[in-house]
Formats: sequence, C-alpha cells, structure tokens
Amino acid sequence: MKAMQYKGYSARIEYSDEDRCFVGHIAGIRDIVGFHGESVAEMRAAFEEAVDDYLALCAETGKRPDKPYSGRIMLRVPPELHAQAARRAEANGLSLNQWAMERLSHG
Repeated sequence: MKAMQYKGYSARIEYSDEDRCFVGHIAGIRDIVGFHGESVAEMRAAFEEAVDDYLALCAETGKRPDKPYSGRIMLRVPPELHAQAARRAEANGLSLNQWAMERLSHG
C-alpha cells in the first residue's frame, strides 16, 4: 500500500474511534502539521491544504520548510556484520535492502 503523496510530502493517517474520523499528519518532517476528515476525499483535500498552508507559512516567516526524508540511509558497519547480514538476507530469499527494511520496521 502506498501512502498519500502531495508535493513530495507523505501523509500518515490513523483512525480515531473517539473522534469518529481519520486523523493525519505530514510524515517525515520535524514540524507537527495535522489534518482530519471522515472520508478519503476529505482526507485528500485536508492533506493537500495542510501541505499548502505549511509551505505558505514557511514562506511568510522566512523559515526553510522541512523536506521529507529521502528514504535512503547510508550506514557504515564492520565488514563482518555486512557479511553476516548479507548471508541472512540470502537465506531468507531477500535482497540485503529488503532484509534491512524488514529488520528496521520491527524496531
């Protein structure tokens, strides 16, 4: 499943049973920018409005807007650890990148 995207930003969306609506925020930035809606169409419109408002506020105040994370991580690890990870990935039928993503997603 692909996240909702707009102008290079992604939305993180959850359902609030207490509020009986969907609640979202712009993912991958330090600033906290939220939005909400009751349907996909409302969430799409609210997300796009939130991104536009965030960018406009940054321009107004002279603040450089946070850019979303690129999705690239460069790590330096000892060669032994690199080899061990590559072997585990291969044993699980995964690329090293897929294996690392799986491991990172489990915290």
